[in-house]
Amino acid sequence: MVVKWKQQKTNMIRNISIGIEVGTAKVRAVVGEFVKGEKNPKVIGVGESESRGLRHGYVLNAQTAAESIRNAVEMAEKSSGIKIKRAALAVGGVTLLGEQSSGEAVVSKADGEVTSLDIDKALEDCENNLTSSNKKILRVIPLSFKLDGREILGRPEGSKGTKLEAKALFITCSSQHFEDLMEAITQAGVEPTDVVPSPVACVDIALSDRQKMVGAVLVDIGSETVTMSVFENETMTSLRAFSIGSSDITNDIALGMKVPLEKAEELKLGSSDVKFSDKKLEEIVEARLSDIFELIENHLKKIKRNGLLPAGAVFVGGGANTKGLEELAKKSLQLPARVGSTEMFGSARTKLRDPAWFTVLGLLNLEDQDYGYSGKPSGGLWKGVKNAVRSGIKQLMP
Repeated sequence: MVVKWKQQKTNMIRNISIGIEVGTAKVRAVVGEFVKGEKNPKVIGVGESESRGLRHGYVLNAQTAAESIRNAVEMAEKSSGIKIKRAALAVGGVTLLGEQSSGEAVVSKADGEVTSLDIDKALEDCENNLTSSNKKILRVIPLSFKLDGREILGRPEGSKGTKLEAKALFITCSSQHFEDLMEAITQAGVEPTDVVPSPVACVDIALSDRQKMVGAVLVDIGSETVTMSVFENETMTSLRAFSIGSSDITNDIALGMKVPLEKAEELKLGSSDVKFSDKKLEEIVEARLSDIFELIENHLKKIKRNGLLPAGAVFVGGGANTKGLEELAKKSLQLPARVGSTEMFGSARTKLRDPAWFTVLGLLNLEDQDYGYSGKPSGGLWKGVKNAVRSGIKQLMP
């Protein structure tokens, strides 16, 4: 979300972009400024606070969660000198889901020319055929179109035929989760201008265009949730979230090594200066990581992509910093594997290079993405989706 912010002393108009991520462990807020001639925004303010009132990414206590959001926002305001009233918001959590659905529509024009109205109708039929209930649609991503049984390469508009078929990926979350998050962010005094699924927010930082084209799985290991999203042909084709996370590794180390949680966290990240049995520590970490990789592998098998993603697995989120993760991932998933990195800051040293920050940083570049917000917080499932669909169709163009 980019806003025009007027600096009172000089009357200079500045392009300011603001993002907020409400995670189970941390709330992060980032303020960026777009400078003429620069590809990426310059980060001019950051805020981070401990999360309260959340579990597995969903809100248990809106008032407590709002306090956590306010703390992070106030820090970002202080460091940037910008008063934060509106921001883009990232949505994660265990209820996040990608579901494919198919639909069709009869071409409306007498000469059989496909129009945007026909595309809207076909995709609305896709929505009507969804099996999920009590879900809020966050994004709709067209995957393919057929006209009279033949696949269309590129834009359907302008082609001629009788029946248009569509297949799309709907990214959803629990309606209750969505409403509770909106309540918390509103109580914190911030108006959400865009609500973005976490994998959509961070993908352009974590994956290159080539990786998205040839095939990759982006894995976000949060505190209590792991989210995996599969990309091929520059398009997200699948998304799943699991109720397991890096805090489970920390808890296992605390129990197995008989150390406080703070020390267990250091051991997990390989930053402890106290010597423990490396073999025992590796066994504990490997056991829990293996559980995570098994869930990922099972889903890849389900969608017939296991062992078939040349760009492999890229890990982001705070849990991506777990010691030994890359090697174990390569062995377990039989894929190339690496922790995500970014060139957003050039050679500058900054804590924002940590993959835990990738989601909120990705919110700063929303205007450059082909995904549009599919509705206001109070809207229905289909309300407002059409604009997002039209922009998403760009993904299908050769």
